Amino acid sequence: MSFKNKEQLSQKINEALLGGGQHRIDSQHKKGKLTARERIHFLLDEGSFEEIGMLVTHRSTDFGLDKEKYPGDGVVTGYGHINGRLVYVFSQDFTVFGGSLSETHANKICRVMDMALQNGAPVIGLNDSGGARIQEGVSSLGGYADIFYRNTMASGVVPQISAIMGPCAGGAVYSPAITDFTLMVENTSYMFVTGPNVVKTVTHEQVSSEELGGAFTHATKSGVTHFTCANEVQAITYIKKLLSFMPQNCEEEPFQLPYTATEELRPNLNTILPDNVSQPYDVRDVISQVADTESFFEVHKDFAENIVIGFARLAGKSIGIVANQPMTLAGVLDIHASKKAARFVRFCDCFNIPLLVLEDVPGFLPGTDQEWNGIITNGAKLLYAFCEATVPRITVILRKAYGGAYDVMNSKHIGADMNYAWPNAEIAVMGAKGAAEIIFKREIAGAADHQQKWQEKEAEYSEIFANPYRAAERGFIDEVIEPAETRNKLIKAFKMLNKKVVNNPRKKHGNIPL
Repeated sequence: MSFKNKEQLSQKINEALLGGGQHRIDSQHKKGKLTARERIHFLLDEGSFEEIGMLVTHRSTDFGLDKEKYPGDGVVTGYGHINGRLVYVFSQDFTVFGGSLSETHANKICRVMDMALQNGAPVIGLNDSGGARIQEGVSSLGGYADIFYRNTMASGVVPQISAIMGPCAGGAVYSPAITDFTLMVENTSYMFVTGPNVVKTVTHEQVSSEELGGAFTHATKSGVTHFTCANEVQAITYIKKLLSFMPQNCEEEPFQLPYTATEELRPNLNTILPDNVSQPYDVRDVISQVADTESFFEVHKDFAENIVIGFARLAGKSIGIVANQPMTLAGVLDIHASKKAARFVRFCDCFNIPLLVLEDVPGFLPGTDQEWNGIITNGAKLLYAFCEATVPRITVILRKAYGGAYDVMNSKHIGADMNYAWPNAEIAVMGAKGAAEIIFKREIAGAADHQQKWQEKEAEYSEIFANPYRAAERGFIDEVIEPAETRNKLIKAFKMLNKKVVNNPRKKHGNIPL
């Protein structure tokens, strides 16, 4: 190669590395944001990144765009490793046309997604874009649709993770919505289909970008984001931790950490439930005793807090946990909790991650708000998700398991492999107080002391049904266990189920009640 050609190559590489120029990089830093390349640097193993399409430029000529071209066209794409595992990544560059998506920008993203699908490795998108490049018109819209299609084809085949590290508006929001997990950075990222100005024009609502689609809003109100992060470095740390619980693709098993068996009894579990059955406790305390030490990684922590979901390790093996949370709304199932858990169950089933359900549920939340907003079809989402899951599935009933919620929370009847119950578990159509009022209504009404008779009948019902033994007699519960034995039982049961195979009926796909 002649010296002249070397110089030309070096110049083009330097242009690409500078993105939109040093002044725009400085502006990015002033906002508390990293550049596209800095994000990749922190995400991937040192020296592992191999860039694809560094010198790509847009092909537009309208509105003077032919006079403004930047190598890379606003997105850095390629592959590398995270803890030695192959991943594909794209990182949008806000310093180039505000990270706006053009036809070639989209083509670069599609290229790495195609390669990820062909080679069976996760895709990570670092989003920081003002949306479609308006000057390109329908070409940029077509680019978005090309990405959405690939997101859908990759869904359930390879893990897809989206980090929102700046604006994400209009059509740009749908790709993260299709992916498996979405992370947002507090104060510097937002997502919305239509921005505050359009909202004000159409509905006359006055709202800021942060209120409309900031990290806190989507973590607590909409559930669009699974994680909120204090800064971009924390977001990148969360991505790495998330990946550690997942396999490379749907054909592989999650990576297992080495584990040396020790004393598996957890005596603290014997005293964890309050004496009063109406008194709440934090189910995370149960999780911390059952799972490997400090291995629980909660997902969707701030949304639908009446159910807790997340990844953990049990004897070094990755599992997904779904647990009712008595600390919020007594742990009832409602619309948000059902959707939150259903989505998580389906992800775990996609990627061969066994499921552990910790159950303490008094039923579904009653009320007009729930009924009018579709608790029936939304509750059915969770039911459907468990029914179709073929991974090893184990349920432990900690305390209450009432009504239809007992069925929905991974009961034996919908295909759970092993079902355990603690001795204080109450498995019934409803609580003893309400049941006694219905069953013995006439006797209570005819008694001289209504309250005393009610209490007597409540105790009678409790004696017969408010325990785990009727269910155990029928085989609906495989074993009633001492709480301290829970971890030991789970380790053995999941090991026994390690090679489980289920052959479901042949079909194109089911029709989940959306």
